[in-house]
Amino acid sequence: GHFHATATSGVIKFLGFEQTFKNALTGMSLGSGKGGSDFNPKGKSEAEIMRFCQSFMTALAPHIGPNRDVPAGDIGVGAKEIGYMYGQYKRLKQGEFEGVLTGKDPAWGGSLIRPEATGYGCVYFAR
Repeated sequence: GHFHATATSGVIKFLGFEQTFKNALTGMSLGSGKGGSDFNPKGKSEAEIMRFCQSFMTALAPHIGPNRDVPAGDIGVGAKEIGYMYGQYKRLKQGEFEGVLTGKDPAWGGSLIRPEATGYGCVYFAR
């Protein structure tokens, strides 16, 4: 997800194109869908951010899944926002949640190495 005041359909389409290119370089069969909103979490209360994330996930849930597309955080979407979306997805799917969001807190099934993963990927490709 990408939550920022400057998010437009053009920006989101470009991010999808960029992700398609990056995934093609890996040789793995990965989706490259991108999504976002012009919602800017800066200056919003925790309750407003949580409600927005839950509403966003309610709209997004029919289009994602472990064998479809697995969203990740981006600008304005950190572990806290992913956590709110994860909780809403679990409610919507009545407990089904494996392989649906990346960037979750390890307490919710996230990877311990997630914060370093991008850096390791850079080193891998540089070698």
